[in-house]
Amino acid sequence: AKDYELRQYETAKWVSTVIRGETQKEAMRQGFWKLFHYVQGKNEKEMKINMTVPVTCLIKSGCTDFKISFFVPFEHQDSPPQPTDLDVFIEERKAAAIFVRSFGGFASPEKYAEEAEVLARTLRNRGQPFHEDFFYTAGYDSPFKLFNRHNEVWYFKK
Repeated sequence: AKDYELRQYETAKWVSTVIRGETQKEAMRQGFWKLFHYVQGKNEKEMKINMTVPVTCLIKSGCTDFKISFFVPFEHQDSPPQPTDLDVFIEERKAAAIFVRSFGGFASPEKYAEEAEVLARTLRNRGQPFHEDFFYTAGYDSPFKLFNRHNEVWYFKK
């Protein structure tokens, strides 16, 4: 459709951390740095890992826990080095069909929420079943990139 796409993602490993009781913006900041330290070598193999995109954040309705994640690069999918920070963990996300809405600019928590609501409304209007109690934000750009930025919101298809 012109205002969203349906993607099929395969099973994959992500490195994640959960930040509790902070604002979404602060959780993203804290979570990003925990995960960045992991890819910079704070892992059992003291191995540097390439930074990947997107950086995702799981948003659950009425919940102040935020799960921030980096995709584990393909070359490490089979056996990613284990984190040494107890707040960081490797998770395997199962294959899934995901509705995606893309948008540009600098994405704030408010902008992500607004775009997620537009996507949810569109999916409801088209009779597309999806898990409404959570969505993911996905950011693809460094904070230093000023133009042609790419952001997404994701809802999982039922």
